[in-house]
Amino acid sequence: MAGSHTLNLPISLRDTLIASAPPSTYYIPNFLSPIEQSQLFQKINTVPLPTWRHLSHRRLQAHPSPLTPSNTLLAAALPQWLQEPIVPRLLSIPTTNDTSGTSTNIFSDSPHKAPNHCLINEYTPGQGIHPHEDGAAYHPVVATISLGAPIVLDVYRKPKSGESLGSRPVYRILQEPGSLLISTGEMYTEHLHGIAEVEVDEDLHGGDNGVANWAMLGTEWKEKFEKDGGKWRRETRVSLTFRDMVKVKSLGKSLGFLSASRK
Repeated sequence: MAGSHTLNLPISLRDTLIASAPPSTYYIPNFLSPIEQSQLFQKINTVPLPTWRHLSHRRLQAHPSPLTPSNTLLAAALPQWLQEPIVPRLLSIPTTNDTSGTSTNIFSDSPHKAPNHCLINEYTPGQGIHPHEDGAAYHPVVATISLGAPIVLDVYRKPKSGESLGSRPVYRILQEPGSLLISTGEMYTEHLHGIAEVEVDEDLHGGDNGVANWAMLGTEWKEKFEKDGGKWRRETRVSLTFRDMVKVKSLGKSLGFLSASRK
């Protein structure tokens, strides 16, 4: 599913840090080409299994399968169309510009050295998800790709015992179509993230109460937001969230059909 574009990946993840967010939040605006985005979008909507699961405020798919009630993943590979080109490209970006020849990637310290689970969420205008954390079931790295349309991710500090959640997010991150957002470290463990249930995202600018990664956005999108007075009327957006599930249960050959049926 390779595109014909020339990749312009960063030399290291350090070059993609969002300056005004916690120092463990990375943003790459053009991780997938328009052709790759279109092919992936089409595959998501035509793959026979698993079917969409409809929730009250969005719908989702879980690959290679949903987790068990004990937060365990049944051993099976991600389908090939979710692996290529995303996973090799993600793992090819070193965390630092290390000239010693011993470079590491964002999943080098995870149990399986690569993501083994992907949640696909679809948000139509007015839909969202309440502030939440991903928790200890996953290795503390989240890599999220956006498709379809931009959307704002709201980030809140995790309340301490006895405290209530703040009424306003402490950071707002705009995710463009084709972008990759990586959260780890303090962003993963000390913050909650969510998407407001609104039909219009507002205050899309680089000033106070604006967007933390404004300087990293593409010129085309910034011009659109500025033309509309810092607003964006939402369209359908799909996210692909890749993680490494810590607990994996192997059921041997009896589950061999899981990976085969999803290719």
